[in-house]
Amino acid sequence: MKVLLINGSPNIHGCTYTALEEVEKVLNEEQISTEIFHIGNKPIRGCMDCGVCSKFPGKCAYDDDTVNKALELAAEADGFIFGAPVHYASASGAMTSFLDRFFYSGDGFSYKPGAAVVSCRRAGSTASLDQLNKYFTIAGMPVVSSTYWNMVHGNTPEEVRQDLEGMQVMRTLGRNMAWMLKCLEAGKKSGVSLPVQEERIFTNFIR
Repeated sequence: MKVLLINGSPNIHGCTYTALEEVEKVLNEEQISTEIFHIGNKPIRGCMDCGVCSKFPGKCAYDDDTVNKALELAAEADGFIFGAPVHYASASGAMTSFLDRFFYSGDGFSYKPGAAVVSCRRAGSTASLDQLNKYFTIAGMPVVSSTYWNMVHGNTPEEVRQDLEGMQVMRTLGRNMAWMLKCLEAGKKSGVSLPVQEERIFTNFIR
């Protein structure tokens, strides 16, 4: 079993990475393999709704940033943790653009557990978590929680490590993710099948 952790901060080893690294340590202790993927610090296009990905599921038409590389890794992952810094009380703009295209052009996320992690200096964390969790609930993914909202506070990695409660929340998140993955695997082995999905209905709200 493998968890893909995506670092949505422009800083490869900053506060967001520090939180994800704490989760990763516990996952590895639980015999879950991991990979932390950095979205980079170069511009990431927003989704243009071009529709090309509907013909080629799992690949975005734009191949000049890190989205398609992450989608390749996602195909082999059993669970996901998305980390983002808070910018203006929401997830960073680059991470938002990344996730819009990652989920819109991606394929096969249903029933794979997902979790969001945010880091902030002071405030805006709960609004950012709410934003990120919506990606999971529209994609049919079980949402993994902890003993508090999945956030850490601090302006540097050193300050984040001093957020003892936040770091504990990260470790608990790692254990909960490992537990859910093991439960899903046990269910598969015992013959529990995935829910039958109805054909998708799209309704436009008009008068």
